[in-house]
Amino acid sequence: MRFHGARPLAAISLCVALIGSAWSEEKVLNLYSARHYQTDEALYAGFTRQTGIKINRIEGKEDELLERIKNEGANSPADILITVDAARLADAHEMGLFAPVKSKILESRIPANLRAEDWFSFSTRARVIVYAKDSLKANDVQNYADLADPKLKGKVCTRSGSHPYNLSLMASIIAHQGEAKAEEWARGVVANFARAPKGGDTDQIRAVAAGECAVTVSNTYYLARLMRSVKAEDKKAMEKVGVVWPDQKATARTSTFRVAACLNTRHTRKPP
Repeated sequence: MRFHGARPLAAISLCVALIGSAWSEEKVLNLYSARHYQTDEALYAGFTRQTGIKINRIEGKEDELLERIKNEGANSPADILITVDAARLADAHEMGLFAPVKSKILESRIPANLRAEDWFSFSTRARVIVYAKDSLKANDVQNYADLADPKLKGKVCTRSGSHPYNLSLMASIIAHQGEAKAEEWARGVVANFARAPKGGDTDQIRAVAAGECAVTVSNTYYLARLMRSVKAEDKKAMEKVGVVWPDQKATARTSTFRVAACLNTRHTRKPP
């Protein structure tokens, strides 16, 4: 399920507003964020205009912010953490750093599969298949399962399997097909590698365009960045690749989505 239009901004605004209103008398909300987008800047400015509450933002990488909150303990100034990816949300939950939030508004606007007792998601991005138009057809890679097909031997490239993006993909396959099938799939993908995993999603897309491999998986926004790029090499690269939203005909699953979510820390300051 995807959010469209203004929904992501509305949802994150509700996350901030409903938690932030608890101490509006202090006029400051301490926000730790792993997101760095202009749309978020506009959101924060609008929130401050509407509520008079200033947002004191600390930015960093996802894992670094989690470790920071853990080390700060009861003395942490953080009120809210905004982070990304289901794997990191699972880590955050297991660390026990975040408090449950009950909100009828959030529960009515955010689907049950996109929230938990201690986090609410506000945007989703799909992990799609990117293929080389000159060596494969879209029908060759309609499903994640196709990446493990021996016919793609020597054609697959990817970033590290230990990266949260791929851990989340693997977790979704385990959830839908079980551990045995997921392991079989993973071994098949590895057997099809064109080279050892390296780089990020953008590097994989460029590798496909350059003929280093013929197919990869990527989060959609990396594709959007290259599509919007004014660089000649990026425009040329995008002309050479095609995109498939996998598993659209499957009855048991659809494309895997990456989520961004906000969490209320256990040591959130209470109103005076």
